[in-house]
Amino acid sequence: MSLALYRTYRPGRLADVIGQEHVTVPLARAIDTGRAHHAYLFTGPRGCGKTSTARILARSLNCEQGPTSDPCGHCQSCQDLAPNGPGSIDVVEMDAASHRGIDDARELREKAMYAPAASRYKVYIIDEAHQLTVDAANALLKLIEEPPPHLKFVFATTEPDKILATIRSRTHHYPYRLVSARRLQEHLAWVSEQEGVPAQPEALALVARAAAGSVRDALSILGQLVAGTGPEGLTYTEAVAQLGFTDASLLDEVIAALADVDGAAMFSVVDRVVEGGLDPRRFATDLLERLRDLIVLQEVPDAIEAGLIDAPDTQLAAMRAQTERLGLAQLSRAADLVSTGLSELKGATAPRLQLELLCARLLLPAIDDSQSGLLARLDRMEHRVAYLGDAPAAATPRSVSTPAAPVAPAPQVAPIAPASAPAPMPHAAPFAPTPDAPAAVAAEQRLGEPVAGGPPVRPALSRPAPSVAPAETSAGGPPAPPRLSTVAPTTAAPEQSASEQSAPAESASEPSAATGEGPVEQEPETPRDDAPPAPVPDAPTAQSAAASAVPAPDAAPVAGDLGPVASLWPAVLEALKSSSRVAHTLAEGTSPMSRTDTTVVVAHPDKSRLDYLRNNKGHLELLRLAVLDVCRLDVELDFVLDPARAAAPTPTPVAAPAPVAAPAESGASARERAATMVAEEKATTVAPVDDVVSVDDPDADGDLSGLALVQRELGGTIMTEYDNG
Repeated sequence: MSLALYRTYRPGRLADVIGQEHVTVPLARAIDTGRAHHAYLFTGPRGCGKTSTARILARSLNCEQGPTSDPCGHCQSCQDLAPNGPGSIDVVEMDAASHRGIDDARELREKAMYAPAASRYKVYIIDEAHQLTVDAANALLKLIEEPPPHLKFVFATTEPDKILATIRSRTHHYPYRLVSARRLQEHLAWVSEQEGVPAQPEALALVARAAAGSVRDALSILGQLVAGTGPEGLTYTEAVAQLGFTDASLLDEVIAALADVDGAAMFSVVDRVVEGGLDPRRFATDLLERLRDLIVLQEVPDAIEAGLIDAPDTQLAAMRAQTERLGLAQLSRAADLVSTGLSELKGATAPRLQLELLCARLLLPAIDDSQSGLLARLDRMEHRVAYLGDAPAAATPRSVSTPAAPVAPAPQVAPIAPASAPAPMPHAAPFAPTPDAPAAVAAEQRLGEPVAGGPPVRPALSRPAPSVAPAETSAGGPPAPPRLSTVAPTTAAPEQSASEQSAPAESASEPSAATGEGPVEQEPETPRDDAPPAPVPDAPTAQSAAASAVPAPDAAPVAGDLGPVASLWPAVLEALKSSSRVAHTLAEGTSPMSRTDTTVVVAHPDKSRLDYLRNNKGHLELLRLAVLDVCRLDVELDFVLDPARAAAPTPTPVAAPAPVAAPAESGASARERAATMVAEEKATTVAPVDDVVSVDDPDADGDLSGLALVQRELGGTIMTEYDNG
């Protein structure tokens, strides 16, 4: 019957303890110089060499050639304390888990007073020392503090925080550490060579990875694999099958599917994992470790040589190729998703479903609106461009910062589309890059993906002004343009020239005359130094531009084109109605008469409403903002009485005002009736001197209604009539 490998290859000297040079070197110096302490405390993870070092310490102290850090191995003490020796009566190894009470501590204290039988020192090795009760530890406290000259103590534990501080203060504390995977792999290769079993480096790398830094666990796993090997030795396939790890080829396929956004390949791997009987949680853990290795490898190209990545050399080329296809932001976000998915897989009733949902989230970085999701999408675009070779190297920087939005071409004025053919939605416009757009954006369009991380690169689109009221716009039609008044109520600078304000309207006057609709302007873009030069206008346009030069400060205002304002005035009134119904009532029936670069003169049909509107600054400002929203003109408004209304003939006077008929009995509108009553009131006006009661006074016997009395005596006017029936 063979001996376990971790017992067969247990170290017999301090130099044979691997991965703990920070403990063995100072301990060897203390032994060689005669400064060995009377009590030591060895702490650290399991299987790192704590108990083995304690036995080597006892062997070094009791060697006939010593005390020495390099025992001779020939004396009786060295042979008794060899790794597989019979042991010595003067070296007592105790398990604190079974000797943890105060009675055991008293017995130990009584026996410790006797001198060693055949050795130089009596050594007590107390393993799992944290299992001692508080009473037992206190009972040993005096003995540990002032032991006899022949007595040495070694405490070993995996939980140093449970050791009493009074005991820790009386010992020399040496913490042990986990051994690196590369160092373990080298040690396992030496053991395999000693056993005469050929082993593939990939298989030994899996063993070292499964041991997680414990030398004893690594030798135990290696012994299991070696026991079942055939004539070909230990292969990677057998190691993967017995240890339950994910095959590296499956991880390579997942990374490739993530880089290509290939859902079919991704879910095919998931199906093979589940159908092969592999643990989905183990698969997710292996995928997370691979993503971690790729992140480190991308930031540290020599991570393999520096020992930052514990991977075999045969996988290095494949991992380097994967870092060329995936960026740091995409790898980091994928690692976050897998880490979150691991917690969801723990105790899941449907692990396959959870794993498939995790893969779906990996394939769709655009569903995340966070900054990491946008950076991952941009990073994927740049690396796909670089991998496919669709753009020069200068267009694929490694920086993941969001690029500045390209500047659109100069705004162009276009006529409004006919009502029968509604304008298409903005997102349905063709996606064409501008000359200044980065090459990565153009490549992203070729790949069929939208641009993320910034505003989309699109050509300048003309924005039609509303020709109908907002309430009349159908739900399925194009969205209304933004209200300029809500963003910047005053858009014209004080020093802005008249030609700059009137130029859009003048350029749009010709299409307006043909179509009967208003001008269309595009919001100006900030010019750039590297923007392409504006197109050279034709001769008539150049002449008109020269003619509209900035006038001198003392020059008279330049008359503007009234056509666009007149055609859009009904839309202005409808926009005013949505802001204030009172202001709309006061401005109802108005129409623009003339226009300059800074003022629009509006004709009002009614003097009473005209005076009220002119004196009410709030309603006047609402009307000005409506003109700004619809006509895109920041001008002042001046009101005059409608000349047609002022030149109208005076109606024939009547003896007395007739009673106002009900709306259902008269075909005339309320405005016409009110105008008639006002005219009659003016015709029958009597001077104050002559306004005396007489027998034949027509007002004395007349039966005036309340409405007629208010209209005649107070000058009231019906502004709006509502039908409540």
